[in-house]
Amino acid sequence: MAAQDPVIRQLREQLSDVDRSLVEAVNARLRLVAQLKRYKESRGLEFVDPEREEWMFSYLARANRGPLTEEGLRELYGAVLDLTKREVARANGSRS
Repeated sequence: MAAQDPVIRQLREQLSDVDRSLVEAVNARLRLVAQLKRYKESRGLEFVDPEREEWMFSYLARANRGPLTEEGLRELYGAVLDLTKREVARANGSRS
């Protein structure tokens, strides 16, 4: 019955569009981070930069207009950073 409701169907379509955009954004981020990692490694620099991560969180917190809370933003951004690091490591491992 819910699948036949036009409002539910429309909201689900919008959610699917947003979810697809999230996946595309994460993939774009992964490509950029992989480039950055290669560049930093070629110059003997550390890949992970905790100061940059904290700066980025502060930047995103200022840009956030809600309804995502600051706590939720920290959880989301932390998860994105953790996932990014794991995915870059996986990609490097698959090239061996």
